[in-house]
Amino acid sequence: DAEGLLRIKEENQKHYRRAQRHQEKKEKIQRHNRKLGDLVEKKTYDLKTQYEHLANLRRTHILELTSVIFPIEEVKTSMRDPADVSSESDNAMTSSTVSKLAEARRTTYLSGRWVCDDHNGDTSISITGPWITLPNNGDYSAYYNWVEEKKTTQGPDMEHNNPAHTISAALCYATQLVNTLSLILDVNLPKKLCNRQFCGENLSRHRFTRAVKKLNANILHLCFSQHVNLDLLHPLHTLRNLMYLVSPDTENLGR
Repeated sequence: DAEGLLRIKEENQKHYRRAQRHQEKKEKIQRHNRKLGDLVEKKTYDLKTQYEHLANLRRTHILELTSVIFPIEEVKTSMRDPADVSSESDNAMTSSTVSKLAEARRTTYLSGRWVCDDHNGDTSISITGPWITLPNNGDYSAYYNWVEEKKTTQGPDMEHNNPAHTISAALCYATQLVNTLSLILDVNLPKKLCNRQFCGENLSRHRFTRAVKKLNANILHLCFSQHVNLDLLHPLHTLRNLMYLVSPDTENLGR
């Protein structure tokens, strides 16, 4: 029994020395983890600072791009409210008639159906200059109507002020701007659309509408990535959505 007790004591001493070594190793690992935690916290702060710096650089480049090369502005038109004109010519007009005229002004016939549009007839959005504009309500039917008329008529086109030319140019510039913004913001676009899509041959109605939908989808994707206020966006307002995206008031531009 004495020998067994002595043997047990020796084993306990071995276990005690091993426990001390494990305790020292545990404390060493804890010190190492604290150092790593401090390092990770510092690196996280540095990374956040770099992200903010990168966002400011992106924002600066975008504002320079949209102020020098691709300025986007809201252009006021000279059209007057039909309700105002009618009320001036007829003082006895009832309020219901005035409200109906105002409601009619806020609707537009787009692709075979009536669409409500509060901005209809008041403004248009220009890109690269006030002479290149797009209809605010997203009605680009003037383009493919012109293409269909070109198929039936022969001879050179002498209509330099044709709205179809303006629409084609504005969409071409918008596509170039969107592709450039995707590179600056490092955001992959969901739809592939080349810069010359709208400035080449006359597109059929199907191809033109499909290309416009791709452009609108890319613009909305960029707006979502930069946390643009969703209440301001409309799926058919190409340049207006783009204007909200690159506006200096967009707080998260460059994120």
